[in-house]
Amino acid sequence: MDTIARAKHELYEKHAGTIKDAVNAIHSREFYAKYVETPSKRVYGDTAMGDGLKSYQSQLGNDFPLRQIADQGLTSAEESPYTLEKHNITYPSFKDPARYIQEADRVSNSWCKADVYTRAGILTESLERISNRFFELCFATMHTTGQGFMMAFQASGPHSNDRALEAIALGLNELTRFPEKAEWVKPMGRDKEGNKMFVKLEKRYLPVPIGISLCIGCSTFPVWNTVPAIYASLITGNPVIVKPHPMSIYPIALVIAELQKTLQDNGFDAEIVQLAVDTPDAPITRQLAESPSVKLIDYTGGNSFGAYVESLPGKRTFTEKAGINSIVLHSTRDVKAMMQNISFSLSLYSGQMCTAPQNIFIPKDGIDTPDGKLSYEDTVAALARSVEKLATHPKMGPGTLGAIQSPSTFQRVADSRESGFKIIQESLHIENPDFPKARIASPTILEVPASQFEALSTEMFGPIAYVIPVDDYKEGVAIARDLATNHGAITFASWCLDEDAQNYMIDEMGQSYTSVAFNFVGPIWANQSAGYSDFHVTGGNPAGNASLTDPEFVLKRFEIVGVRIHH
Repeated sequence: MDTIARAKHELYEKHAGTIKDAVNAIHSREFYAKYVETPSKRVYGDTAMGDGLKSYQSQLGNDFPLRQIADQGLTSAEESPYTLEKHNITYPSFKDPARYIQEADRVSNSWCKADVYTRAGILTESLERISNRFFELCFATMHTTGQGFMMAFQASGPHSNDRALEAIALGLNELTRFPEKAEWVKPMGRDKEGNKMFVKLEKRYLPVPIGISLCIGCSTFPVWNTVPAIYASLITGNPVIVKPHPMSIYPIALVIAELQKTLQDNGFDAEIVQLAVDTPDAPITRQLAESPSVKLIDYTGGNSFGAYVESLPGKRTFTEKAGINSIVLHSTRDVKAMMQNISFSLSLYSGQMCTAPQNIFIPKDGIDTPDGKLSYEDTVAALARSVEKLATHPKMGPGTLGAIQSPSTFQRVADSRESGFKIIQESLHIENPDFPKARIASPTILEVPASQFEALSTEMFGPIAYVIPVDDYKEGVAIARDLATNHGAITFASWCLDEDAQNYMIDEMGQSYTSVAFNFVGPIWANQSAGYSDFHVTGGNPAGNASLTDPEFVLKRFEIVGVRIHH
């Protein structure tokens, strides 16, 4: 039995139960998680965290080991938002970006010809290997993105692995939806002797990959936003070039290293997935994206470059761009619990999430509570107190806020003081005792009149939020819907106990293709997205043209070609 056959029969059988569970979860949309999100010693071992930290520290200033062909080493511009020190990691690269295309072309046929069970077994095996490096992934993510420890562990580790497994399972499901072949028999009446006549065809259905896939990563979630695309393209038979953000390479390089090892260990070329690095001063993304050989492009990032990606001819694109996420307050059972939830959503990773809320609409006559109306002024004051209490909490504050990934985001917070709008809560100076040099900024909250539509329709990426007094909740919903329709939105949240008002919001925001969340309290927040259950981005408004992960996310990566043989 050859190597590839063994991969099919051994690796797929090894992981068949896991894949089946993931497929079942996709259909049921119930809770499922293969990988444990708690970084406990019981699950990952007594030394896992320390070993991961040592691996991270030993990688700094050294060459990163990948198995792909290269003709030079490129030292990245990555630096830690916590220490403000350069990583000085050197990655294998090509002087001419066209070489990545050539290598992907060279190896594409073997992966394209491998059956889906072989691919599924190898890809799921790679996730098991990645899980052994979750803590190194955690520290690499912390010190490139500024995420706090817990978020970095979860987002780049178990949550990313589950999103990748989701893509594998969905791809396998769609690629096996129809039979590989069928006998087609059509009755054709009777001949002169009265015998029944038939036309018989052997029909085969060949899923054919679209071509080279380019995955363009972002600086804030270099793994979580990228692995669904990588694995969706790989399970459907397409070679992948990953072009990470130049300031967040290390985390996704770890994923690619394990993928390449798994591929080679099972008889395939490492270059089926390649890392293509660059620096801010010498970008290569456009050259890769505009290559006629690149047929699939996944992109996460700002609107301007996203619009460019979507405009490229001859490409199938999957984008997640910026949006204006809104909250409308109406009524609540527990003001304190509501404000804690909102303040955490505003503060989590300093608002550097595509799902973080920005515009908070509050009726001028206040909101309904079990104790009667809470005035607009008191509602706003309660929000400000809750944000300040979280930010200044010696244990919760630094870990929740993390650090600001980009100096430009940090400057945006400072500039917001000069916006001319009333300051409800000023960004506070927060210190992280473990990282005294860290770029940290707690949320700034400004009051913006509903008439200032230009301000409301501008994404203020980072820890900046607006409260907007409105005549009633319907005015807030109308503005939120208009913003989502014209500028994009990924999430909409409301605290509302009235069923009719809830249905109104669902109908209105549904018309703008924005997901809706009601009355979240406790450890569940609107800016979270659960694998196997939530469709992250709908693809229906300017925030992005694709969804993680609906069937179209994999279906657009292959076509079914029919073969008919007359016997």
